[in-house]
Parts: sequence; structure tokens; C-alpha cells
Amino acid sequence: MKEEKKSGGGSQRVDVEIYGEIYHLRTDDPEGLAQLVQIVDSTMKSVARTTRTLAGSHIAVMSALKIAEDYLQLKKDYDELLALLDDNK
Repeated sequence: MKEEKKSGGGSQRVDVEIYGEIYHLRTDDPEGLAQLVQIVDSTMKSVARTTRTLAGSHIAVMSALKIAEDYLQLKKDYDELLALLDDNK
């Protein structure tokens, strides 16, 4: 990940690579963005290994669905944990 700091604070221009493509992004949190990029890139590579298509858009949509599925499972687990904590009050 290549960073270009903007003088005077604020967002920074960051070049990232996701699934072989370079994206020029702006962020206030380069470290956080690096984590997001890693998740998306590794998910796309994993999906590409398990699918028979080479279409980048198909791989991107399937990856987005996988990430959304993971998010919903974590949200469900979190909500259940909150309910358990409320029950113990």
C-alpha cells in the first residue's frame, strides 16, 4: 500500500491493490483501510479458487456476499451476547 500524505492533516491518498487491480483512494485511517483491503483481497482470492468463472465482477459480487454473510453472523452472535448479558442483570 502506497501512501501520499496531504499537508495540513485530513485525508490521505492511498494506492491499494485488490485482486490485481490498483485503486486510488482517500482515507483518514490508512491502517484501518489496510485491514479492509486485506479482507477484501483475501476473500476475492478465496472465492476465485472455488469458482469456475474468471469474471472479476462475478468474483467481486460473490465476495461481497461472503463478507455480508460473515457480518450478519457476527451481528447475530453479538446480539445474542447482549441478550445474555441483559438476562444476567
